[in-house]
Amino acid sequence: MGDPPASPAGPNGGHPPVTRPADGTEALAVRASSGDQAALDALLRDISPDVLRRCARFLLYREDAEEAAQDVLVQVARNIHRFEGRSKFSTWLYTVVANCSRQKYRELKRRSAETPLTTAEATHPDPRTTSVIAGSRVDLLEALERLEREAPQLVTPLIYRDICELDYAEIADRMNLPVGTVKSRLHRARQQVRPWLMGGDTREPGGAEA
Repeated sequence: MGDPPASPAGPNGGHPPVTRPADGTEALAVRASSGDQAALDALLRDISPDVLRRCARFLLYREDAEEAAQDVLVQVARNIHRFEGRSKFSTWLYTVVANCSRQKYRELKRRSAETPLTTAEATHPDPRTTSVIAGSRVDLLEALERLEREAPQLVTPLIYRDICELDYAEIADRMNLPVGTVKSRLHRARQQVRPWLMGGDTREPGGAEA
């Protein structure tokens, strides 16, 4: 008799070894969106370092950035079926990054408002729950929150360009706007936010002190 057919099991028996798909991130995202679980697993592994790095641009403390990054990966896993491949996956992903990072910051602020301060905390407040950037400057997330109240149409171009570092064509495609309109809104957003970040104007709309 000839040799028995080779077993598909790995060297230790059991299931065959799992191999990583050789596709790039964009191709993995398309496959994952159609229900390919192996592609989704590979996609989450691939994007994890970049997601953490981008969350850290919003959140100063690594623990906060890591929590936001985990939220991003959960949202990607839950909602990848909504990615239709009409724009780059990276553009879709950066929207999730921005939303999860800002939501984490809001949670920190809400937690701070709901928790009575001890004497020590009142003297030395935790910057995680007050301002990401200590001192007289307004932190970026606070500036984005204020811009959302005053001129919400300017928030997305600022996030996409200055934080997510997308090019103008990607932003225009994502927002379904002409490139000229994107540039105009970005210019206005930068003009409005700059004095807040430099400490030149920390008042709330209407003249009240922030």
